[in-house]
Amino acid sequence: MAEKNATAPKWLNPSEMKAWRQYIIASRRLLDALDEDLSAHDLSMPDYEVLAQLSDAPDRTMRMSELAEVAMVSRSRLSHRIKVMEREGWVRREPCPDDKRGYFAIMTPKGWKAIVAAAPDHVASVRSRFLDVLDKNDQKVLAEIFDRVATRIKDIDKDSCSN
Repeated sequence: MAEKNATAPKWLNPSEMKAWRQYIIASRRLLDALDEDLSAHDLSMPDYEVLAQLSDAPDRTMRMSELAEVAMVSRSRLSHRIKVMEREGWVRREPCPDDKRGYFAIMTPKGWKAIVAAAPDHVASVRSRFLDVLDKNDQKVLAEIFDRVATRIKDIDKDSCSN
């Protein structure tokens, strides 16, 4: 049986609860809408994110481990996603010559065509659904807020891994 926590939880007050719930609702709706908009290109948000990362990489090639990190997915989830994307012809995998266990993900010409076709619609969707409701100051504040949140998460994760 789990041991009871010695301190009571610090429950959210109404203002904190509203901020948290509005964030959850808006972020889920936004990601769902962006995903739906990409479906016209037969892409999902995870597909788009992988292709976007590869499109910016030198030679449109990245180590799978690095791609998992920057695309914010687990290695196993990325491996599954890459298998699906290989079947579509958007990427291919090649073993790393200097690391028998490592693989490269390489964007194919078909993958390049897919992201080039989808990018204008995706950017328009991001603008209309997100950026157009923010002024320059809102954008700056949100960037600062989510930088702090991401840093806190990394710090907590780092601390929990070292324990």
